[in-house]
Amino acid sequence: MNSNRSIFDPPTQPQTVDQVVSGFIRQRELYLELAKGYGSPLYLIDEAALLARVEEFQAAFKAHLPAIQLFFPVKTNSHPLVIQTMVKTGIGIEASSGLELQVALACGASEILLNGPGKTDDELNLALRHWPTVTLILDSAAEFDRLDALASHAGVTIRAGIRLSVANSGLWRKFGIPLDQLQPVMEKGRRSRHIRLQGLHFHTSWNMDPSAQVESLARIGQVLETLPPELKKQLVFIDIGGGFWPPQGEWRPAASSQAFLQGGEAGSGPFYSTVPAVPITEFARQISEALKTHIFPHVQLKLYAEPGRWLCTDGLHLLMTVVDLKGDDIAITDAGTNAIGWERFESEYFPVINLSQPGEAEQPFLVLGSLCTPHDLWGCSYFGAGMAPGDILLIPMQGAYTYSLRQQFIKPLPGTLFIPAALDAALVFS
Repeated sequence: MNSNRSIFDPPTQPQTVDQVVSGFIRQRELYLELAKGYGSPLYLIDEAALLARVEEFQAAFKAHLPAIQLFFPVKTNSHPLVIQTMVKTGIGIEASSGLELQVALACGASEILLNGPGKTDDELNLALRHWPTVTLILDSAAEFDRLDALASHAGVTIRAGIRLSVANSGLWRKFGIPLDQLQPVMEKGRRSRHIRLQGLHFHTSWNMDPSAQVESLARIGQVLETLPPELKKQLVFIDIGGGFWPPQGEWRPAASSQAFLQGGEAGSGPFYSTVPAVPITEFARQISEALKTHIFPHVQLKLYAEPGRWLCTDGLHLLMTVVDLKGDDIAITDAGTNAIGWERFESEYFPVINLSQPGEAEQPFLVLGSLCTPHDLWGCSYFGAGMAPGDILLIPMQGAYTYSLRQQFIKPLPGTLFIPAALDAALVFS
C-alpha cells in the first residue's frame, strides 16, 4: 500500500474511542484544508481505506479458505465511485433491487448477485437480460416458479441460489425459505431447463462475533446430510451474507447523554458505551472451522460473503461547520441529519471532533443540525478545547449506510469529495 495515500489509517485491531479521536486529530490540518477548499458540509470518501479493508478481509479468510469470493452490497454505500472502487479490486457486487442492479451494471461489475424478497417480474427480466453476469438469489418457491416461466419465455438459462431462513421467527420470516423446504425447491432446480440452482445463501445481522454464523452453518449441514447425492451435486457455492461488525465494535450513547438530551445534567462523561467486536481473523478462523466440520463433509463449496458494513465504515467521513451557538451548551451546524437519512445519533454514538479547537478531552455539548425539526442531533458531546461559530467539526466512520440513506429534506445534501488512493490521481468533487 506504499503507493497509496489515505486520510485515515484504518486500524487492524479494535480501537478505543480515544484512540480513534487521536488519530483524526493528528490529520486535522488536512481536513481543515479540504473544508476550506471544497466547502461544508462535505462527505469525504477515502479510497485507500476502502482498498485496505478489502485486502484485510480477504487475507483473513484466505489464510484458511483460498476459495472465497466477496460481494459488496450496493445498499451499504451506493456512491458510484465506491462501487467502482470495489469492482476494481476484483470483488463482486450484491444488488437488492432492479435499481441497484442497474447501478452495479453501470459501474462495470462483472459478477453480480441479485438478492432481496418480493422481486418484481421487471426485476427478474432485467436479471435475465444480463444472465452472463447475474446470479439470482431466489427468496421463495413461488419466486422460483415465476423465474422459471420468465426464463423459459426469454429462452435463456440463469444461475441461481436459494436463500435459507435460519432465523425463522419475527420479522426475519420475510427472508428466504425454511430449511425443511430446501429439498423440494432443489428438486425443482434439478428438473428446470432454465435455472441452474447451484448455491445456498443465508444472512445473520449485527454479528459482534461469529456464533450466529457458526450455528447457522451447523443447521444447514444437518439438512445437507439428508439430501440425495444428485441434489448435492448441483451446489457450487454457499453465501454466508454479511453482518460482520467492524473492528471498533458497537458504540452507543451513555445514559448520561440521554439525560442531557432530555434537559438533565450532562455529567462528566464518558458519553458513550462500547461493545468490542471480535477481530476479523477470529471470524475467519471460526467460520472456516464450521464449514470444514458441518458443510464440506457433505459437499465442497466455494465461500461467498457480503461484508458491506465491515468494508466501508472507515471509508467515508462527514465535515460540517458550526453556524450558531445557543447559550453555552448548544451548537447549530450547517449539516442537517438529512445527510445521514435518519435519527441515527439518538441511538448510535460516533465522536464529534472539533478540528478548529483541537483537544482530546470530551466536553458535554448538544451538537445539532440546522433542519427545522428537533430530531436533528449529531451528538451530546464533542472532543475539543472550545466551540465557536466557524469551527470545523468532523464525524468519522460514516461509510456504512450514511450515503445510501441520505434524503432530500429541507436542506441541500453535502457535496462529495472522493480522494483516490493513487498519489498522482486528482481529487473528484461532486
